[in-house]
Amino acid sequence: MKLTRRVFTASVAAAAASVGSAQIAPTWTAIQGVCAWPNLQRLPDGTLVATIFNQPCHGEWEGDLDCWASKDNGKTWKFHGRPAPHDPRTNRMNCGAGLAVNGDMVVLVSGWSNREPIGNPTSALKGQVLKAWVCRSSDGGKTWSHTTAFPDPPPVGPGIDNQFIPFGDIHIAVDGSLVASVYTRKDNIRNNGLLRSRDDGRTWGNWVELNPKGNETAILHVGGGKWLAASRMFEKPGDQHHIELFASNDDAKTWQRKGPLTLPGQITGHLAKLRDGRILLSYGNRNRGNFGVDGRISKDGGLTWEAPFRIAATPESDCGYPASAELSDGKIVTVYYTKVSPGHFYEMRVTNW
Repeated sequence: MKLTRRVFTASVAAAAASVGSAQIAPTWTAIQGVCAWPNLQRLPDGTLVATIFNQPCHGEWEGDLDCWASKDNGKTWKFHGRPAPHDPRTNRMNCGAGLAVNGDMVVLVSGWSNREPIGNPTSALKGQVLKAWVCRSSDGGKTWSHTTAFPDPPPVGPGIDNQFIPFGDIHIAVDGSLVASVYTRKDNIRNNGLLRSRDDGRTWGNWVELNPKGNETAILHVGGGKWLAASRMFEKPGDQHHIELFASNDDAKTWQRKGPLTLPGQITGHLAKLRDGRILLSYGNRNRGNFGVDGRISKDGGLTWEAPFRIAATPESDCGYPASAELSDGKIVTVYYTKVSPGHFYEMRVTNW
C-alpha cells in the first residue's frame, strides 16, 4: 500500500508540473458581486442552473442562496429563483443540489447564525452552523418550498452540538435512493460522510462516513453501483490542503481511500461523467503564480488520471470551487468564483471549452 501511494503521489507531482498558465478558452463574468461557490445543474431541456451564495464575502454577513439560469449554454445568466431566503441575523450559503428521480430540483442548504446586516463582517467563530433546509422546486428552480426536518450528526468528534454542512451534487443510487455529501467542522477537525434519501429527497438519514479527515467532498455515481469521491483533506492543522480520491463498489455504502489527486494548495473539486465514459475532475489551483481552475481526465473509471490542464486563470488565490457540465454539442461549461481585487470584489465566471 505504501508503494502504491508513493507512486500515485509521484505521478501527481510530475503531472502537475506540466500545467501551463495559459487559458484554453475565453472566460467571462456571469454574475458580479457574489462569492457564489456555484453548484451547476443541467436540466432536461438544456437549461443550466447555478445555485450560489449571493453575497461578496465568505459568509461574514447576512445573505441568501439564489438560483441563476442560462438558456444559451452559459453565455448569459438571469436570476431564476431563491431556494433559501435567509432569516434575520443569519445566512443561507452552503449547499448540495441535484435532480430527484421525478425531475424536481432538490437543494440542501445550511448557513450560519449571528450574522450582521449586509456589509458588516462578523467572524464565523461567533456563529453556529444552522440545521440544513430541504428545498424543492418542480418548475426548474423558479419557485421553491422548504422543510426544516434534517438529521443531526452523530454526537462524536465535530458532530457534538453541531449540524451537517451539505456540499456538491446529489446523485441517484442504483437502488433509486438519493445520495448527498455532508460534513461537520469544529476548530481544525473535519468529518465527511453521506446521507441517503429513500423518498426522493424529502427526508434524509442513513449516515455513512466517507472521509474522517475531510470536508467539501464531491461525489459521483459512475454506474452500476460504483462511485468516486474527490475529498478535500484536513490531515494536519495548518497544512495546505489537497484533494484525495475515494471509491466505493457497493452503491456508496463503504469507501476506500485510493490516493491524492492534486498537490497541496489545489483544492475543492467537482466530478462529472462525460457521455463517452470519461471522468472529469475540475478543481481550484491556489499555488503561487498559477492561480486558477485546472482539470484532470480519467479514461478508466478513476483508476488512472491524465496530466492536469488549465481551464481558467484567475488574478488571486481566492478562487475556484468549480462545477462543470457537458453540453449537447460535447463542449464543457465550467462555472467558478474568483476574487477580482482586494476587498469584497467577487464574481462568478464561466468558460465554455
